[in-house]
Amino acid sequence: MDNSSLNWASRFKRFFLNNRFVLFLLVLLLIGLNIMVLSKISFIFYPVMVLLSTIVLPIILAGVAYYLLNPIVDFLEKHKVGRIQSILMLYVLIIGVITVLLTLVIPVIRDQIMDLVNNFPSYIEMVRVQFEHLMGSNMINHFQDSINFDPQEVIKTISDKATTFLNKTWMGIGGFVGGLIEVVLAIVTVPFILFYLLKDGKKLPGFILGFVPTKLRGETNRVMSEMNHQISSYIRGQIIVSFCIGALLFVGYIIIGLKYSLILAIIAAFTSVVPYLGPAIAITPALVVAMVTSPMMLLKMLIVWTVVQLIEGKFISPQVMGKTLKIHPITIIFVILTSGNLFGVVGVLLAVPGYAVLKVIVSHVYQWFKVRSRLYEEGAIEAGGID
Repeated sequence: MDNSSLNWASRFKRFFLNNRFVLFLLVLLLIGLNIMVLSKISFIFYPVMVLLSTIVLPIILAGVAYYLLNPIVDFLEKHKVGRIQSILMLYVLIIGVITVLLTLVIPVIRDQIMDLVNNFPSYIEMVRVQFEHLMGSNMINHFQDSINFDPQEVIKTISDKATTFLNKTWMGIGGFVGGLIEVVLAIVTVPFILFYLLKDGKKLPGFILGFVPTKLRGETNRVMSEMNHQISSYIRGQIIVSFCIGALLFVGYIIIGLKYSLILAIIAAFTSVVPYLGPAIAITPALVVAMVTSPMMLLKMLIVWTVVQLIEGKFISPQVMGKTLKIHPITIIFVILTSGNLFGVVGVLLAVPGYAVLKVIVSHVYQWFKVRSRLYEEGAIEAGGID
């Protein structure tokens, strides 16, 4: 082998095999090729997808319940109560609460929902009439003629769009749930999954680490601990905040005498699980009900809503949520919108915790790359002539 061949091999080894950044790009290329090949033979994984679609709902529900109930079980265990006995006590308490709800609260909620659904179209029409009366019919007619505006056509268009949206939403929910059988299956299996999670959940990280190479177990354990902290803080904090918002609004609606106060407060509590966008959705039915009642009721409702939002933003959320996620509000809104377009209702609910987990993984991979590549060392920066 001549000297030119040796020099070429030496240069290739120096610039490619010993270049960590190039190797990183090659690894990304191989991952992309694997993804492309697997996408062409996706039919092979159809049984796996069916399995995942079957178990995802009970696992998500059991996971949320685990993060809510596990601190209670830990607290009882520290006070000399057996873990299994603590879980059984919680189950008895939950069954009692569900029984009370089914016998006392659910009928009231059902009646308010049916009444609100039946009257909501007429409420929308009353709001339109009040708006026209407020603006003046002559002004409205002149405005319609000047811009060729037909309110009936607009209402019809909005109605068609709303119907289409509701149908798509229902189809999305139906696709996620997968029919009544999967719902029943999830309801039946959640208590069993939750029981074993509460009983043996602390052993799960050690079991997972057993499959990880020994040199990577320390870093993997730190990543898993941070992910667990992010998810648990978000789930517990968001549910507590949502419950507080619902309770405060219910008290406020009762004080001002707003109709459908219970169901409107429940809607606000459930939608508040989605940050930033949830309150904007929840205020819409309350605005309609208040507007058709009286202008004074609308003013009272807006005052109640503003006071509750101030209490939530200044006192409740800082104490409960803190700065755990460290995610900018604009980022949260974009993540929710993108995840909702990709995965529907489930994506909206899981957007923020999913992003938090992904952020933990990406940040640790980036730190690992910085250390291994040596591209961000101070010596390298100074050698490059950057002050």
